[in-house]
Amino acid sequence: MTPALIPPPLSLYVHLPWCVRKCPYCDFNSHAGKGGLPFDAYVDALVRDLEHDLPLVWGRTVHSVFFGGGTPSLFPPEAIDRILQAASARLRFAPDVEITLEANPGTAEHGRFDGYRAAGVNRISFGIQSFDDGCLARLGRIHDSGEAESAVKLAQDAGFDNLNLDLMYALPGQDLAMAERDLERAFALQPAHVSHYQLTLEPNTVFFARPPKGIPDDDAAWDIQERCQALLADAGYDHYETSAYARPGRQCAHNLNYWRYGDYLGIGAGAHGKITLGAEQAILRRWKHKHPATYMAAAGGAQAIGGDDRIAPEQRPFEYMLNALRLHEGFDLADFEVRTGLSRDSITDALACAREREWLRLEDSRVRPTALGRRFANDVIELFL
Repeated sequence: MTPALIPPPLSLYVHLPWCVRKCPYCDFNSHAGKGGLPFDAYVDALVRDLEHDLPLVWGRTVHSVFFGGGTPSLFPPEAIDRILQAASARLRFAPDVEITLEANPGTAEHGRFDGYRAAGVNRISFGIQSFDDGCLARLGRIHDSGEAESAVKLAQDAGFDNLNLDLMYALPGQDLAMAERDLERAFALQPAHVSHYQLTLEPNTVFFARPPKGIPDDDAAWDIQERCQALLADAGYDHYETSAYARPGRQCAHNLNYWRYGDYLGIGAGAHGKITLGAEQAILRRWKHKHPATYMAAAGGAQAIGGDDRIAPEQRPFEYMLNALRLHEGFDLADFEVRTGLSRDSITDALACAREREWLRLEDSRVRPTALGRRFANDVIELFL
């Protein structure tokens, strides 16, 4: 008997697409702001966009909200407040809803964090990337290490104790000692969460077209990764996802929902969403037009939708594993069934192959990646294609 698709927890993603200057490694939908940004008009468009998508999620509860970009901290607190007021008036927010705002230290101003907190934001994610001024300059960042530390302290002074610091490693000109110093300076700020990930040269970026000099080779990058993982563990951060580390109880609820193949409504220019349609026993992926001007002109109607894609049953195992196997906790086979609408028998052969290669282990009904499996994650996931 085929299991029924049961709608999982729901999140809301809000894309704010502008930044001061696009970084040469960035492949996100971000656009350098020129002159005054149309904050009010964009918020109006977000509300129209949300209202258009509401029928997809009638009656469901939102457990997390994430403002991503671009640089969301370019938006004044009043704009963030308007968005949250509009969303909470149209959607049911869980009492303990996690609301994250991404912030660039170069756009942090005294008093803004008080305003964000008053608007309902309860988690800030800082794009630090490095505390080495030379590395920051080579990455094209608009802040220096002093501004990074100052921004974090401003947020803490405003009452935020749930802070994430994004750090990158294997940077141009970086050696092991420099990567260690980045973590030491991060630990001094006592964040609840650290995202620590390797610089990659993504297509359609400046770095991909013109790779910078001095990027550590694979062996050096692996040495940095292993050493930094040990430092994070010694400092009390649990390595719960491929590039995410958290103090006890401070995992990112929004990203956990992604990795557990949860649902998320995406509003904003270029935003993506995934919604389980229980009545139709279908999974829908919807995305919006990327360019802010095109999006704002069309928001609230079908013209704003860049595409709708129904995920065929044969695609779901790969999609599920692409997310779930990033987590050290792995997944339960019963969860796989209700979130994909497929029997666990559909992945029997792939699981057997992964277990034979010692990439995955099965404990009762829970599947967990081994240390070897985490190292060869792409190979593991490809078994489920």
